[in-house]
Amino acid sequence: MGIFSRFRDIIHSNINAMLDKAEEPEKLIRLMIQEMEETLVELKADCARTMAQAARIAREHDMLAAAAGRWGEKAELAVDKGREDMAREALLEKRDLEARANVVAGELAAVEGLIEACREDIATLEEKLASAKERQRTLLARHMRATGRKRMREDVSRADSSEALQRFEAFEARIDRLEAEAELSGTTASRRRPTEDQSLDARFDRLAADEDVERELAQIKSRRAQ
Repeated sequence: MGIFSRFRDIIHSNINAMLDKAEEPEKLIRLMIQEMEETLVELKADCARTMAQAARIAREHDMLAAAAGRWGEKAELAVDKGREDMAREALLEKRDLEARANVVAGELAAVEGLIEACREDIATLEEKLASAKERQRTLLARHMRATGRKRMREDVSRADSSEALQRFEAFEARIDRLEAEAELSGTTASRRRPTEDQSLDARFDRLAADEDVERELAQIKSRRAQ
């Protein structure tokens, strides 16, 4: 594939669309960047050769124009000396050189147009390359984040299934069982606790309540007897 064919393919390609459809976008963009860089190097080299050609053509044009100018001076000298025949020959040489200079000037204009187009192509390709490298950095950052999340989840998964966690859960279950047994034991003991374990105030309150009950009972008996 020629340099300009590759260049056209790159310029007309939609990098984002290609990456979105690719199964391995990182690998694809790495290859794209490599292709762009190689094409850019060849474009610059070709542009440099064209610029060198333009410089050579420009020198040739300047030489022809200078020679035509000298023959014009010779024609003037011949006229001054009364040698019209030599003046005509000098003018013919001048006209021939000017014609050749005009042809070379056309070649120079065409080559300069190629140089301008080549510079525009280089600028466009450099812009595409910068965009691709920016997308590469974005993909790399996303890959690092995804890899980090995956590694973290794998670590959590290993921790969940680790022997240490299982031992911890067994120990926790044992503590729960002991606490439940202690609570049940405390409830049974409170049910079997004798009255003398109660507080002194509670015992006096009970005595007062018993007296009230006995007094009310006596009143009922007295009414029934009457």
